[in-house]
Amino acid sequence: MNRSPTTILDTIGNTSLLELRNVVPSNGARIFLKLESQNPTGSMKDRIALAMIEAPESDGRLKPGGAVVEYTGGSTGVSLALVCAVKKHPLHLVSSDAFSKEKLDHMRLLGANLTLVPSDNGQQTERLTRDMIREAHRIAQSTGAYITAQMENTDQVHAYTKMADEIWEQTAGHIDGFVQSVGTAASIRGISQTLRKRDERIRIVAVEPAESAVLSGGPSGAHKIDGVGAGYVVPLWHDRIADDIERVSTDEAKAMAFRLAAEEGLFCGTSTGANVTGALRLAERLGPKATVVTIMCDTGMKYLKTFSQSLRV
Repeated sequence: MNRSPTTILDTIGNTSLLELRNVVPSNGARIFLKLESQNPTGSMKDRIALAMIEAPESDGRLKPGGAVVEYTGGSTGVSLALVCAVKKHPLHLVSSDAFSKEKLDHMRLLGANLTLVPSDNGQQTERLTRDMIREAHRIAQSTGAYITAQMENTDQVHAYTKMADEIWEQTAGHIDGFVQSVGTAASIRGISQTLRKRDERIRIVAVEPAESAVLSGGPSGAHKIDGVGAGYVVPLWHDRIADDIERVSTDEAKAMAFRLAAEEGLFCGTSTGANVTGALRLAERLGPKATVVTIMCDTGMKYLKTFSQSLRV
């Protein structure tokens, strides 16, 4: 008999793995999607938010009732707001008008205090990322709050070790490729390390915005794929993480997100659209006997107003 959860935080993780049926190529590998939309806030970031709070709680860096600060493109902020609400930590988040209004509203509803850094016409750029980081550190220094600093926080890697273990068990070890877009790089780093310990032959593919393909040597630029593509090589990234890097444009990511909704019944965000686009390319290279896993990073409900602007009624 399964034990009932004590708090909402006990429901984080152990998400389903679903095989895609309709958007996949006829001659390619099977593609499975890890449904992180099943987490409490509808995002994979619930995993890291819990890890980034519980680790400093356990070693004394974060005292009971202590304040927390973070910079965020949205989903991490929502997840931290959930965790801090349950654990009674006041939370101050630095975000921007470049990110979906649904996420910003969700943070506020969960009790977070927000500071918004203005963007250049809603675009995500290196300058915006660095401005948000600078402001979050300023607030932490002036208030004495604990800053989780997701771009360099290694506590979160453990959360993705657990996700990799879930993937291995759910595929019964039959996995030939793993694809994930790069934001902080914590997810692809933690998952790839764990999967390769199980089977070093697994092909790891990183995905980044084509408009800002800095990991593959391109120039920094502006894009609109929420949560990925910081515009510079982030501290947690290193070149040994991935075997290949796929460049996916904002338009390609959005088009795939719409296809997943219409053809698979999976309502997701643009980062998931980018993941599946990269997974399709890997599936064609590996062929029909292989298995590829990628991640549904979050639910499309976080982008409903943004997506509705693209629909013609």
